[in-house]
Amino acid sequence: MMDLLQLRRKRSGSFWGGIVPYFGYVLQSGVAVLFLFCLIAFAAWYTAFVRDLPAGLPIRWIALVLLAPFAIGGGFRTYLQPADIVFLLPQEARMNRYFAPAWRGAVIRKYVILAILLITFWPLYITAEDQAKPFGWTALVLAAWSIVASLGSWRELTFVSRRAAAGYRLLRWAAGALAVAAWLWHPAGRALLFIVVLAAAYLAALRLPPRLRVPWEILIAAEKNHAARAMTVLGWFVEVPGREQRVHVRRWLSGLGSRIPWEPAQVYRYLLTKSFVRSDMFMIVLRAGVVGAALAYLGGQNLLGSVVYLFFVFVIGVQLSELRRVHSESFWLSLYPVPAGRRKDNAVRLIFRIQLWYAVLMWLVFIPSLLGGQPLQAVYMLAGGLAIAFLQRVYGKRSRKGEEEDE
Repeated sequence: MMDLLQLRRKRSGSFWGGIVPYFGYVLQSGVAVLFLFCLIAFAAWYTAFVRDLPAGLPIRWIALVLLAPFAIGGGFRTYLQPADIVFLLPQEARMNRYFAPAWRGAVIRKYVILAILLITFWPLYITAEDQAKPFGWTALVLAAWSIVASLGSWRELTFVSRRAAAGYRLLRWAAGALAVAAWLWHPAGRALLFIVVLAAAYLAALRLPPRLRVPWEILIAAEKNHAARAMTVLGWFVEVPGREQRVHVRRWLSGLGSRIPWEPAQVYRYLLTKSFVRSDMFMIVLRAGVVGAALAYLGGQNLLGSVVYLFFVFVIGVQLSELRRVHSESFWLSLYPVPAGRRKDNAVRLIFRIQLWYAVLMWLVFIPSLLGGQPLQAVYMLAGGLAIAFLQRVYGKRSRKGEEEDE
């Protein structure tokens, strides 16, 4: 009989054996120095911010936004492969042994992230909150709800109906937000009673929809997405083998790119625009923009806020540079009427335009300084953000010259 635990350990080792060799190149790219610099800068800013808190800081809302997503979200690494639908199907009744490490790993990862986040956030919380909850009880509540949310997330994968799974995903996030909010806003005893009742009702609701014993296709697709994300992140620093990318149907953005002239010189720009809208990169860049604008606003209309704003404009440009490699190995592009040298030119132009939009949108948080007697500072910050976008465009054009030879 097949040893399922040994099989999973072998697959896990094979995956990390293909990832770890790239870490050396990532460190050589300067990311370690940059991370250390950002950590020191954040520590200095955070210490100064805690000592001089602005009046009326919505600390409970900040705690909810920071803590709830990590207590609710999460994913599972199963390392399943397409051939498993055939070769592991006879073992379906015993697959719980194979999935047990995935469950433990997901919960442990959430615990580690929550612990780091809670320890970092706690000085700000107890300084700004007059009726702060005890640290130990807060950690216990978040840890307990992490288990409930992980169970719900796993059950969603096994539901027969994908529509039911989407509905229960919304229910999981709503219930988790309510549980964390109840703990932050209400007395401890009343909040604990509410959380226990809410958890019991949520777990009972999970038993209603029909389920599959092992959702093979869904787990295999999810594993492909996890592997693709890992290679995408590594691709920011070093050339890595291409992996399958997840495609998101975002109908509310389907009109973007539709007005691009349908001509050979613009066809690659059209393809990249549609690919960007439907890729994971869109949400990554969107989150970076939102987080950057929020941190710049919290940093204030001073040098610190300006540095945070400029840093995130630069980071967004670095992330968008991945667009230059999205279709670099596509066979079908050799059949399309794309003029030589236009592919990379279209990519650089599109990256520049998106980065400009983000630079302007993130700068909107500094508009109050235009009305508060510091208009020049706000103008200088916008000029700095636009300058970073222009400099990264120039760098992209220079690196493009060598890449055009491959076209």
